Amino acid sequence: MAATTEDLFARFEALGIRTTTHRHAAMFTVAESKTRRGELPGGHCKSLFFKDRKGVLWLVVTLEDRRLDLAALARLIGAARLSFGKPAVLKEVLGVEPGAVTPFALINDAEHRVNVVLDKAMLDHDPLNYHPLVNTATTAIRPADLMTFIAACGHQPMIVDLDAPA
Repeated sequence: MAATTEDLFARFEALGIRTTTHRHAAMFTVAESKTRRGELPGGHCKSLFFKDRKGVLWLVVTLEDRRLDLAALARLIGAARLSFGKPAVLKEVLGVEPGAVTPFALINDAEHRVNVVLDKAMLDHDPLNYHPLVNTATTAIRPADLMTFIAACGHQPMIVDLDAPA
């Protein structure tokens, strides 16, 4: 059974991670987020769920305005050709629906099936903002605490410089 938002917040508390959460109407896209979030400070991010040609799963987390060339990204991270993961696989592995993809969903990846990729430039923002397993809220977290959380979920993220020349 997938973790709930309350389970997520309990994990943060157990890890000594302090976060701030703002509730809002459901947001499914970056454009909706920009118009509805108001003046929330920090880096606003998007999380993309991919499956590569060899069946390897990837969670790529970047700043919201980052444009990605999927072929270049695949070369950079050592993946076979990337395509978006199917909603059923997303739900099975990370326990979230499209529109609520977040690094916090790693709490549900007990089998460590997902490879995590973080945008290096994103980690320069404090706080970072992500959905807390649902798209009706945004949770702010310090970059160091995000790294602590990801490690506690048993993942070692790949931090990539998406601004570096291909």
